[in-house]
Order: sequence, then C-alpha cells, then structure tokens
Amino acid sequence: MSALTRLTRTETKLFFREPAGVFFAIVFPPLLLIILGSIPAMREPDKGLGGLRVIDLYAPIIVAMAIATFSLSGLPQQFATYREKGVLRRMRTTPVKPSVMLGAQLLMCTVMSVLVMVVVLAIGRVAFDVSLPSQLPAYLVSYVLCALAMLSIGLLVASLAPSGKGAGAIGTVLFFPVLFFGGLWAPRETMNNVLRTISDFTPLGAGVQSLQDSAAGHWPQLLHVAVMLGWTIVAGGLAARFFRWE
Repeated sequence: MSALTRLTRTETKLFFREPAGVFFAIVFPPLLLIILGSIPAMREPDKGLGGLRVIDLYAPIIVAMAIATFSLSGLPQQFATYREKGVLRRMRTTPVKPSVMLGAQLLMCTVMSVLVMVVVLAIGRVAFDVSLPSQLPAYLVSYVLCALAMLSIGLLVASLAPSGKGAGAIGTVLFFPVLFFGGLWAPRETMNNVLRTISDFTPLGAGVQSLQDSAAGHWPQLLHVAVMLGWTIVAGGLAARFFRWE
C-alpha cells in the first residue's frame, strides 16, 4: 500500500472522529435538501424561473456548498494545525514527504465531497423528482473545476493562517459570502443584475451556474470556466508561493 493511500485512510479516520465536522460536511447538505424539498412551495413550478421549481435550482447549490465546506472549513484548519503542532516538520525526518500529506488531504476532501454529491443527487431524484444531469460529462467537468478553485482557496488560507484557529476564523469569514454569491440564501436567478454579475466572478457562483447549465443539458459558459480556472491559477499559485511546512 502506497504512502499516499495509507495517509489518506488515516486522515479519513481522523476526520470521522470529529462529529461536528462530519455533520456539517457530510450530513448537513443532504439534510438541507430534504428540509427545503419538504416545503410545498419549493416543489411548485415557477413561471419566473422558466417553469423550474426552486428545489431544482437548489440541488446544484447544495452540491457546491459541500465543496465549499471541505475547502474552507476542513482543509485549511487541519493543515494549519499540523504546521502549528510541528507534525509537518517531524515528517521531514521520515521517508514520507510533507507533500504526501497535502495530497492525502486533497484526496480525502475530493472523495468525501463526491460522495456527498452522489447522495444529494440521489435524494433529489428519488424524493423530489429532481432531474439527473442531462449532460453528465459537462456536469463532471464543472464539478472538477469548481472543486479545484475552492480547494486552491482553501490551500491559500492554510498557507497564510498563523494557526489552526486562525485558519478556521479566516475560512469562516470567507465561507458565508462565498455561499451567498453561490445562491444559497437567494438563487442566482432571483438576484438583481449587480449581484448576479458579482456572483459570476466568484468561484462558487461560477461553479453553481456551470452545474445548473450542465444539469439542463448545456456545457458551461466560457466566462464561468475562465473564472474558475482563474481562481485556481491565482489562489493555487499564491498558496504555493507562501506555503510553509513549519
């Protein structure tokens, strides 16, 4: 078994030992979909939304929210804590490089968020008749681009935060505005032109719109693809530049 595989398994076990983290990252997104879908008005077609139901819009939003939760809550706080406690420094004396720990964290976050995506789509389809993505390859591309952008931001937070608590605080400050422009409180379709334009240039806003376009059978718009790639390159580059192992 490779070092990456073993570390990923270990990190996953450690993740499941934190009940609060497990609840908000894995349990809460599907639960939120169930709560929203249980409201009759959410299941009624809306002419203002082109005949769509509000619950149809929220499935991609909740999928993106799960990505944001792992990227801004779990990843930066864990890595900053490892640096603060000297775990990364001590790993330099072993055959396992600290970069393998980074890969394990990214792999664990990706696998867990994909699991949440599958559960959300399954609940939406079975319980509330939400259509599955009509353009599956486009949906997967949109998902990967959104995940890359958000994880890059999470790594940037981890690289700049002075401690685990600091990383948690920074992640929380970023989390709610990112979710707002992703449409959690008000779907993008209900935003005014100014808010929707701002949302277009945020990683989660671009990601949500790309997921919604893919679910409707279209490929993501070039603007949103460029925005997600831009956030990935800029945030990822800055994270690599400022990241400290000790």
